[in-house]
Amino acid sequence: MGWFSKGDDGFFLSTTTPPGIETSQYLGVVNGEAIIGANIFRDMFSSVRDIVGGRAGGYERALSGARDAALEDLIAAAKERGATGVIGIDFDYEVLGETNGMMMVAVSGTAVKM
Repeated sequence: MGWFSKGDDGFFLSTTTPPGIETSQYLGVVNGEAIIGANIFRDMFSSVRDIVGGRAGGYERALSGARDAALEDLIAAAKERGATGVIGIDFDYEVLGETNGMMMVAVSGTAVKM
């Protein structure tokens, strides 16, 4: 079973081809990326969380924002091609930078027209 989301404008995102939906045209692979940098305060509080336990809310919010930005880029790229949705969505996360101080969220999928 996959994940499926449909917006108010009828544009949809899916990890699989949704059952009962016929794809009329494949428009190619589209992607979106966002890179976030860690700051000293977030790092400090994260270190404390490592010791005492708990969730690192600052990092979670930053990562969520980066994921949303990457999805927005993916949707914009698909709509530029005339797509009505994206199937086969995949998220990837990478640590970047000389001191591993940045994180990249990349999302890709196949733009389709229904």
